[in-house]
Amino acid sequence: LSIPIKFSEKQQASHYLYVRAHSVRQGTKSTWPQKRTLFVLNVPPYCTEESLSRLLSSCGPLQSVELQEKPDLADSPKESRSKFFHPKPVPGFRVGYVVFQKPSGVSAALALKGPLLVSTESHPVKTGIHKWISDYADSVPDPEALRVEVDTFMEAYDQKIAEEEAKAKEEEGVPDEEGWVKVTRRGRRPVLPRTEAASLRVLERERRKRTRKELLNFYAWQHRESKMEHLAQLRKKFEEDKQRIELLRAQRKFRPY
Repeated sequence: LSIPIKFSEKQQASHYLYVRAHSVRQGTKSTWPQKRTLFVLNVPPYCTEESLSRLLSSCGPLQSVELQEKPDLADSPKESRSKFFHPKPVPGFRVGYVVFQKPSGVSAALALKGPLLVSTESHPVKTGIHKWISDYADSVPDPEALRVEVDTFMEAYDQKIAEEEAKAKEEEGVPDEEGWVKVTRRGRRPVLPRTEAASLRVLERERRKRTRKELLNFYAWQHRESKMEHLAQLRKKFEEDKQRIELLRAQRKFRPY
Protein backbone atom coordinates (compact mmCIF):
# COMPACT_ATOMS: atom_id res chain seq x y z
CA LEU A 1 0.00 0.00 0.00
CA SER A 2 1.27 3.53 -0.82
CA ILE A 3 0.53 6.67 1.21
CA PRO A 4 1.17 10.06 -0.50
CA ILE A 5 2.94 12.71 1.58
CA LYS A 6 4.11 16.28 0.91
CA PHE A 7 6.78 18.32 2.62
CA SER A 8 4.46 21.34 2.88
CA GLU A 9 1.38 22.84 1.26
CA LYS A 10 3.56 24.68 -1.29
CA GLN A 11 4.83 21.43 -2.74
CA GLN A 12 2.90 20.30 -5.80
CA ALA A 13 4.19 16.75 -6.31
CA SER A 14 3.63 14.00 -3.76
CA HIS A 15 6.11 11.53 -2.34
CA TYR A 16 4.89 8.01 -1.60
CA LEU A 17 5.50 5.89 1.46
CA TYR A 18 5.13 2.15 0.93
CA VAL A 19 3.70 0.44 4.00
CA ARG A 20 2.67 -3.05 5.00
CA ALA A 21 2.13 -5.04 8.17
CA HIS A 22 5.43 -6.37 9.47
CA SER A 23 5.66 -10.16 9.23
CA VAL A 24 8.37 -12.83 9.17
CA ARG A 25 8.46 -16.48 8.22
CA GLN A 26 6.92 -19.02 10.53
CA GLY A 27 9.35 -20.23 13.17
CA THR A 28 11.59 -17.14 12.84
CA LYS A 29 12.10 -14.80 15.77
CA SER A 30 11.65 -11.05 15.34
CA THR A 31 12.44 -8.12 17.60
CA TRP A 32 9.26 -6.33 16.49
CA PRO A 33 5.76 -7.46 17.56
CA GLN A 34 4.06 -9.17 14.63
CA LYS A 35 0.52 -7.78 14.74
CA ARG A 36 1.33 -4.28 16.02
CA THR A 37 4.23 -3.25 13.77
CA LEU A 38 3.95 -1.26 10.53
CA PHE A 39 6.87 -1.59 8.10
CA VAL A 40 7.49 1.63 6.11
CA LEU A 41 9.69 1.97 3.01
CA ASN A 42 10.92 4.96 0.99
CA VAL A 43 11.05 7.36 3.96
CA PRO A 44 12.59 10.65 2.66
CA PRO A 45 15.53 12.32 4.45
CA TYR A 46 13.44 15.27 5.69
CA CYS A 47 10.98 12.95 7.46
CA THR A 48 12.26 12.34 10.98
CA GLU A 49 11.00 9.90 13.59
CA GLU A 50 9.00 12.69 15.22
CA SER A 51 7.45 13.64 11.87
CA LEU A 52 6.55 10.04 11.06
CA SER A 53 4.98 9.50 14.47
CA ARG A 54 2.92 12.69 14.03
CA LEU A 55 1.75 11.58 10.57
CA LEU A 56 0.55 8.24 11.94
CA SER A 57 -0.69 9.42 15.34
CA SER A 58 -4.25 9.67 13.99
CA CYS A 59 -4.30 5.88 13.50
CA GLY A 60 -3.93 5.13 17.19
CA PRO A 61 -1.56 5.42 20.17
CA LEU A 62 2.06 4.68 19.25
CA GLN A 63 4.59 2.71 21.26
CA SER A 64 7.78 3.44 19.28
CA VAL A 65 9.02 4.74 15.92
CA GLU A 66 12.48 3.88 14.59
CA LEU A 67 14.18 4.72 11.27
CA GLN A 68 17.06 2.64 9.93
CA GLU A 69 19.32 2.43 6.89
CA LYS A 70 18.05 -1.03 5.89
CA PRO A 71 15.61 -3.65 7.18
CA ASP A 72 16.55 -5.72 10.22
CA LEU A 73 17.47 -9.36 9.96
CA ALA A 74 14.90 -11.55 11.64
CA ASP A 75 17.33 -13.03 14.16
CA SER A 76 19.52 -9.97 14.76
CA PRO A 77 19.56 -8.85 18.43
CA LYS A 78 18.52 -5.30 19.23
CA GLU A 79 21.03 -3.22 21.13
CA SER A 80 19.97 -0.43 23.45
CA ARG A 81 20.91 2.98 22.09
CA SER A 82 21.93 6.01 24.11
CA LYS A 83 20.44 9.38 23.28
CA PHE A 84 23.92 10.89 23.71
CA PHE A 85 26.06 8.41 21.76
CA HIS A 86 23.90 7.64 18.73
CA PRO A 87 25.33 6.78 15.29
CA LYS A 88 25.62 9.35 12.52
CA PRO A 89 22.28 9.78 10.70
CA VAL A 90 22.06 7.97 7.41
CA PRO A 91 21.83 10.35 4.43
CA GLY A 92 19.18 9.40 1.91
CA PHE A 93 16.04 7.32 2.09
CA ARG A 94 15.43 4.97 5.02
CA VAL A 95 13.06 2.30 6.29
CA GLY A 96 10.90 2.63 9.37
CA TYR A 97 9.33 0.41 12.02
CA VAL A 98 6.23 1.90 13.65
CA VAL A 99 4.91 -0.04 16.65
CA PHE A 100 1.35 0.68 17.78
CA GLN A 101 -0.04 -0.13 21.18
CA LYS A 102 -2.98 -1.99 19.60
CA PRO A 103 -3.26 -4.05 16.38
CA SER A 104 -6.07 -1.75 15.19
CA GLY A 105 -3.45 0.97 14.61
CA VAL A 106 -1.85 -1.04 11.80
CA SER A 107 -5.22 -1.54 10.10
CA ALA A 108 -6.01 2.17 10.36
CA ALA A 109 -2.58 3.08 8.90
CA LEU A 110 -3.14 0.77 5.94
CA ALA A 111 -6.44 2.57 5.25
CA LEU A 112 -4.89 6.09 5.07
CA LYS A 113 -5.43 8.02 1.84
CA GLY A 114 -3.47 11.26 2.18
CA PRO A 115 -1.74 13.33 1.10
CA LEU A 116 -0.18 13.96 4.53
CA LEU A 117 1.88 17.07 5.28
CA VAL A 118 5.26 16.60 6.96
CA SER A 119 5.83 20.29 7.77
CA THR A 120 2.90 22.35 9.03
CA GLU A 121 2.54 25.73 10.70
CA SER A 122 2.04 24.13 14.11
CA HIS A 123 4.88 21.60 13.59
CA PRO A 124 7.41 23.08 11.12
CA VAL A 125 10.35 20.96 9.94
CA LYS A 126 13.63 22.87 9.99
CA THR A 127 15.70 23.01 6.81
CA GLY A 128 18.88 24.75 5.63
CA ILE A 129 20.88 26.80 8.13
CA HIS A 130 18.20 26.44 10.81
CA LYS A 131 18.44 22.66 10.65
CA TRP A 132 22.25 22.83 10.81
CA ILE A 133 22.13 25.05 13.91
CA SER A 134 19.61 22.75 15.57
CA ASP A 135 21.69 19.65 14.81
CA TYR A 136 24.81 21.31 16.19
CA ALA A 137 23.01 22.33 19.39
CA ASP A 138 21.69 18.78 19.82
CA SER A 139 25.19 17.33 19.35
CA VAL A 140 26.41 19.02 22.56
CA PRO A 141 25.23 16.80 25.45
CA ASP A 142 24.05 18.08 28.80
CA PRO A 143 26.83 17.22 31.31
CA GLU A 144 24.45 16.49 34.18
CA ALA A 145 22.16 14.25 32.11
CA LEU A 146 25.20 12.49 30.66
CA ARG A 147 26.60 11.88 34.15
CA VAL A 148 23.30 10.41 35.31
CA GLU A 149 23.18 8.00 32.34
CA VAL A 150 26.80 6.90 32.81
CA ASP A 151 26.26 6.36 36.56
CA THR A 152 23.13 4.31 35.86
CA PHE A 153 24.98 2.17 33.34
CA MET A 154 27.93 1.59 35.70
CA GLU A 155 25.61 0.65 38.59
CA ALA A 156 23.88 -1.93 36.40
CA TYR A 157 27.28 -3.21 35.20
CA ASP A 158 28.67 -3.52 38.75
CA GLN A 159 25.53 -5.35 39.84
CA LYS A 160 25.85 -7.77 36.92
CA ILE A 161 29.52 -8.49 37.75
CA ALA A 162 28.67 -9.03 41.43
CA GLU A 163 25.90 -11.49 40.52
CA GLU A 164 28.26 -13.41 38.21
CA GLU A 165 30.93 -13.61 40.94
CA ALA A 166 28.37 -14.77 43.51
CA LYS A 167 27.08 -17.42 41.11
CA ALA A 168 30.62 -18.63 40.36
CA LYS A 169 31.36 -18.81 44.10
CA GLU A 170 28.25 -20.90 44.68
CA GLU A 171 29.13 -23.29 41.85
CA GLU A 172 32.73 -23.71 43.05
CA GLY A 173 33.33 -27.16 44.51
CA VAL A 174 29.97 -28.51 43.36
CA PRO A 175 30.29 -31.39 40.85
CA ASP A 176 28.33 -31.08 37.63
CA GLU A 177 26.30 -33.78 35.88
CA GLU A 178 29.43 -35.58 34.67
CA GLY A 179 31.17 -35.35 38.03
CA TRP A 180 33.63 -32.55 37.17
CA VAL A 181 34.42 -29.94 39.83
CA LYS A 182 35.07 -26.35 38.81
CA VAL A 183 38.27 -24.91 40.30
CA THR A 184 38.92 -21.16 40.34
CA ARG A 185 41.70 -18.96 41.65
CA ARG A 186 39.90 -18.57 44.98
CA GLY A 187 40.50 -22.25 45.76
CA ARG A 188 44.29 -22.04 45.39
CA ARG A 189 46.62 -21.78 48.34
CA PRO A 190 48.23 -18.42 48.99
CA VAL A 191 51.71 -18.12 47.46
CA LEU A 192 54.50 -17.63 50.01
CA PRO A 193 56.82 -14.67 49.42
CA ARG A 194 60.15 -15.65 47.84
CA THR A 195 63.55 -14.59 49.03
CA GLU A 196 65.83 -12.54 46.81
CA ALA A 197 68.06 -15.54 45.98
CA ALA A 198 65.06 -17.68 45.07
CA SER A 199 63.67 -14.91 42.87
CA LEU A 200 67.01 -14.60 41.08
CA ARG A 201 67.11 -18.35 40.47
CA VAL A 202 63.60 -18.27 39.04
CA LEU A 203 64.49 -15.33 36.77
CA GLU A 204 67.64 -17.12 35.57
CA ARG A 205 65.65 -20.28 34.86
CA GLU A 206 63.11 -18.29 32.86
CA ARG A 207 65.88 -16.56 30.92
CA ARG A 208 67.44 -19.90 29.97
CA LYS A 209 64.05 -21.23 28.94
CA ARG A 210 63.42 -18.20 26.71
CA THR A 211 66.90 -18.55 25.20
CA ARG A 212 66.24 -22.17 24.26
CA LYS A 213 62.91 -21.22 22.70
CA GLU A 214 64.33 -18.43 20.56
CA LEU A 215 64.02 -19.01 16.84
CA LEU A 216 67.33 -19.75 15.18
CA ASN A 217 67.97 -18.83 11.54
CA PHE A 218 64.71 -16.93 11.28
CA TYR A 219 65.61 -15.35 7.94
CA ALA A 220 66.34 -17.30 4.76
CA TRP A 221 69.78 -15.78 4.27
CA GLN A 222 70.75 -16.80 7.82
CA HIS A 223 69.68 -20.35 7.05
CA ARG A 224 71.75 -20.39 3.84
CA GLU A 225 74.84 -19.00 5.56
CA SER A 226 74.64 -21.50 8.41
CA LYS A 227 74.22 -24.33 5.90
CA MET A 228 77.25 -23.20 3.86
CA GLU A 229 79.29 -22.81 7.03
CA HIS A 230 78.33 -26.33 8.11
CA LEU A 231 79.39 -27.75 4.71
CA ALA A 232 82.71 -25.91 4.91
CA GLN A 233 83.40 -27.39 8.35
CA LEU A 234 82.58 -30.87 7.06
CA ARG A 235 85.01 -30.43 4.10
CA LYS A 236 87.74 -29.15 6.41
CA LYS A 237 87.29 -32.08 8.74
CA PHE A 238 87.31 -34.50 5.78
CA GLU A 239 90.64 -33.08 4.55
CA GLU A 240 92.13 -33.30 8.03
CA ASP A 241 91.01 -36.92 8.33
CA LYS A 242 92.58 -37.75 4.95
CA GLN A 243 95.91 -36.23 6.03
CA ARG A 244 95.79 -38.12 9.31
CA ILE A 245 95.15 -41.42 7.50
CA GLU A 246 98.03 -40.78 5.06
CA LEU A 247 100.31 -40.02 8.01
CA LEU A 248 99.34 -43.24 9.74
CA ARG A 249 99.92 -45.24 6.57
CA ALA A 250 103.34 -43.64 6.10
CA GLN A 251 104.36 -44.46 9.66
CA ARG A 252 103.42 -48.13 9.22
CA LYS A 253 105.32 -48.54 5.86
CA PHE A 254 108.26 -50.98 6.03
CA ARG A 255 111.62 -49.39 5.10
CA PRO A 256 114.49 -51.88 4.97
CA TYR A 257 117.12 -49.29 3.97
